[in-house]
Amino acid sequence: MDSSQEIKELKELVLHYENVIHNMSAPIIPSIVPETILVPIAGFIFRDRFETIRTKVLQYAAEHRDTQCVVFDFTGVRVEYVEKFDYNELASELAQLNSAIKLMGIRPIYVGFNPRFVREIVHAGIQVELEVFNTFRAALKKLLAESEKSLYSI
Repeated sequence: MDSSQEIKELKELVLHYENVIHNMSAPIIPSIVPETILVPIAGFIFRDRFETIRTKVLQYAAEHRDTQCVVFDFTGVRVEYVEKFDYNELASELAQLNSAIKLMGIRPIYVGFNPRFVREIVHAGIQVELEVFNTFRAALKKLLAESEKSLYSI
């Protein structure tokens, strides 16, 4: 195989893996709570990834109009994955994500923030209004309780 053919095949392989990574960067999982989806976020977070998450969730919401709530789970984001990210930029991305979801009439909930991550945002003096729970389980319990309550009030 000549080197130009090998380079072409390697470029195609890189493109394939970039596509795989892009598709895996924001999986959307239907929850046991009706009309609720889970978006687990693990690994590195950066501006383009937030854009991908926003786009995928908004597309999903457009296709599944019954979606009422989205839970973003940051449990898989370790401190070292965020250290190179500017916390002002991170807060801005979270605010944009939150605003976009709310504009669709969907309730955004965030879980699993690392304590150092929170400390850095607070220390930077960044104000972001988010509905946050410590764990995914705590958020689901709250949503299930609200769901049951609304069933009985009908």
